[in-house]
Amino acid sequence: MGFLKRIDRDAERWLLLTFYTMLVITMAIEVLRREVFSYSSIWGEEIVRYSFIYLAWIGAAAAVKERAHIRIDVAMHYLSPRPKAVLYIFGDLVMFFVACIALYWSYETVHISAKFGSVTDGLRISKVWFLMAVPLGFTLIVWRLLQSFVRDFRSLRDGTPVYQGDTLFD
Repeated sequence: MGFLKRIDRDAERWLLLTFYTMLVITMAIEVLRREVFSYSSIWGEEIVRYSFIYLAWIGAAAAVKERAHIRIDVAMHYLSPRPKAVLYIFGDLVMFFVACIALYWSYETVHISAKFGSVTDGLRISKVWFLMAVPLGFTLIVWRLLQSFVRDFRSLRDGTPVYQGDTLFD
């Protein structure tokens, strides 16, 4: 399997693992420092907070990829493959429109932060690195929606069942 295909398949998974590991390790160190040494740092709380923000936005993109967002799909069980594909395409178009607008405005926030040179309180590094979580998440969401359009248009053309993702409950 090619390198780009592996990145496409596993990008969110590896990013989520990285940020989750960073969050858990930092939180464990901070709890240990606070309970054993009666000392805590402001940078630890910042790392945990920003790791969690990255987790949320990358997780949203992973959910778009797997069609795992919460949805009401009772009527979908009664539709044939083509109307089901049309409804999924419509839903993805709405999400695509919203994601593009959010992507634009999230870059605007990053740009303003870079322009004024804002830094974090504890780490004293540019907030741009942390504010980039939102545009990164929306960029991944837009990419996954484009892939979803291709997949759904193929299903619509061929009359095959549309990809519905894994169900959490039946």
